[in-house]
Amino acid sequence: MFRKLLPALFLFCLLSPLSGAGNALAFKPAVIYDQVGKSDRSFNEAAFRGAERFTGETGVPYREFTPTNESQYDQAVRRFAERGYDMIVVVGFSYASVLEKLAPEFPDVRFVIVDMVVDQPNVQSVVFKEHEGSFLVGMIAAMKSETGKVGFVGGMDIPLIRKFALGYEEGARFVDPDIEVFRNMTGTTPAAWGDPIKAGELARSQFDRGADVVYQAAGSSGLGVLQTAADLGKFSIGTDANQNYLHPGSVLTSMVKRVDLAVFEALLAANDGSWKPGVRVLGLAEGGVGYSLDKYNESLITPAMRERVEAARADIIAGRIKVTDYFDIMDK
Repeated sequence: MFRKLLPALFLFCLLSPLSGAGNALAFKPAVIYDQVGKSDRSFNEAAFRGAERFTGETGVPYREFTPTNESQYDQAVRRFAERGYDMIVVVGFSYASVLEKLAPEFPDVRFVIVDMVVDQPNVQSVVFKEHEGSFLVGMIAAMKSETGKVGFVGGMDIPLIRKFALGYEEGARFVDPDIEVFRNMTGTTPAAWGDPIKAGELARSQFDRGADVVYQAAGSSGLGVLQTAADLGKFSIGTDANQNYLHPGSVLTSMVKRVDLAVFEALLAANDGSWKPGVRVLGLAEGGVGYSLDKYNESLITPAMRERVEAARADIIAGRIKVTDYFDIMDK
């Protein structure tokens, strides 16, 4: 009976009015997460924080939705568009094909997609230079390592995650050309983003082979990497959101990807009339990526380490250090 009611419940929730607001809003934004949801302490949660900041600063409410599977992606976007939501933010590359189809059907709706480029006149695509931020945390990993071995655990094996991995390896080898870098991916399907047990097992195998720092870029699966490192008394590196607080003293740093900033600025621009379609690229120069330093990890990163990383940051922004973008390799 419950399964039969699910479609009706889905439509009821999606079509109900915003909490605390009527249907006559001048600006009606919506945010649709991927199926992992906003409690992943990573990518989706960052988008949620950006939307919350927007509402906090403007007083304009937004609707949000988390599909339970990819078959609902199309339905969710279509329903919001049909109900008059004039800004729809979709979180994740998996929505690309949906927007390719639906953006032309709803030319008056403004769409934002994070982590993929969709070439439509009413779509803003926000992508990041993850390789630049990963280079910096790769440097930190190599400077912290005592074994000369570090690791990387990715989520779904796709070019985007290989982009993280390549930047990390280049950063580590910038510090130590002879360092050994282990690399594993959690899987080849979207389920790879929600399997912390598998990711933790991969991290354990890398620690068993001598790695003493492992960087994760695996969505909520990466929580398993952080936990395993803490259990073994090793170091991990978080990603997307600042995850230093999850295991203080064990999370060496986090490669922060400002999805929150991207979502906040897109909503703010749409609200004030300055929003534009096209591609936004956020790297070190734009404050879109970086590494986190706070009370939870400041004792782990020495002043000398930080000085060297900051010098590299400046050199990357100035073009004196070239970090390879994996997508450029694919195009050759």
